[in-house]
Amino acid sequence: MRVMVNGVPLYFDVEGAELVADGGSLRKKPTLLLLHGGPGFDHASFKPAFAAMAEHAQVIYLDHRGQGRSGGIDRSTWTLAQWADDVKGFCDALGIEKPFVLGNSFGGFVAQEYMRRHPGHAAGVILSSTAARMRLDLIERAFARRAGPEVGALARAFWSDLTADKVAGYAARVMPFYTVQAPLDGPGRARSIMKPAVLEHFSGRGGEMWDMDFRDSLPAAASPVLALCGDQDPITPWECAEEIIALLPAAISRLHRLPDCGHGTFRDDPATTFALIRRFMRV
Repeated sequence: MRVMVNGVPLYFDVEGAELVADGGSLRKKPTLLLLHGGPGFDHASFKPAFAAMAEHAQVIYLDHRGQGRSGGIDRSTWTLAQWADDVKGFCDALGIEKPFVLGNSFGGFVAQEYMRRHPGHAAGVILSSTAARMRLDLIERAFARRAGPEVGALARAFWSDLTADKVAGYAARVMPFYTVQAPLDGPGRARSIMKPAVLEHFSGRGGEMWDMDFRDSLPAAASPVLALCGDQDPITPWECAEEIIALLPAAISRLHRLPDCGHGTFRDDPATTFALIRRFMRV
């Protein structure tokens, strides 16, 4: 399905009803809006894992502008500000009030920009395997910790000068170490529509990712935040989550660091991850 948002057709899919029979009435379930990683990937990485949440929430999968099955070929709009405004615009277009917004990896960057630009719009935000800023030293060290110094050097070389033609080699040699139990190079990635040009635009030399810094806005967060990280994640290491949680208002924020998990804890430990999300959503 597609809906026009800020002049662009955005693709979305839905799992689970919003209203369910409950005795003699209809009960409204909360909405869980999923923001995928990348950039240049799509919502396929969340399937089928998040089907487990459909009993408790209406799960909405969204492809960001310029990615997956969504429109938006104007590179000047491939920005965190636009992607964040699209989240708000998407909710407005569909009449979604007080969603829970989960951003994984790059989706977490979008979620943090959304929090900054639209404070209090979300009932809660789940920051999954993400960072307030990207630090190449941490990435290299975490990859070396996870897979040895050679892989650490490969990761540094890739992220130091990312171009679209290097993505396939990086995916083959480095991305298998993103996760611990569930291979990231398995069916989920194979099902994805890849758009490496978006990744190069955002994460290449001079891209917005390297200037991104949410340390100034996190202390003003107006929605509750659940931060999730894996202790074996090499691309957004647990140190990134520690930095985020130290900046967020303590009264409305929680961090869970899951053992033996890599990037996207729902891949390596779905049972614990979904239990934590349900507790946060109170469902």
